[in-house]
Amino acid sequence: MGVASDILRAYVAPRAVFRTRVGGPPREDRALVIVMVACLLIFVGRWPALQREALETGQALQMLVAATLFAWLFIMPLAAYAVGSLSHLIARPLGGAGSGYTARFALFWALLVASPLWLLAGLVAGLIGPGVQLQLVGAVALAAFLVHWGINLWTAERT
Repeated sequence: MGVASDILRAYVAPRAVFRTRVGGPPREDRALVIVMVACLLIFVGRWPALQREALETGQALQMLVAATLFAWLFIMPLAAYAVGSLSHLIARPLGGAGSGYTARFALFWALLVASPLWLLAGLVAGLIGPGVQLQLVGAVALAAFLVHWGINLWTAERT
């Protein structure tokens, strides 16, 4: 089944989709691709807001995009690896029976599942700008990420 359909299915049956995606032998290449695609989508979602900021402040759009590219495609994947590994180290004394790979994959898959909402938040930031609408969409995107990460991590550490 395709990744896009699995992202949609994850909003209905998150545990089943996560088990399917993480199943099989650990493959760091698959995990790396998932975190990179998630970060790429979030980076692309930032473009409308960056364009708006460039127009309002007079800054060069290329510089804003370059800084955001560096942050989302180089720094965030490394930070995600660190946070995913740390979540496993925290779950271990609490009875977690998963592996570092499954804990990292739980975080990466949650990022990818929430990325369409981050794309929407970027559109709202670019077209409407700061306000209640952006706060609402951002809160929904953050909640979706946190809920999916929690469900995924629980599933990963209980199997």
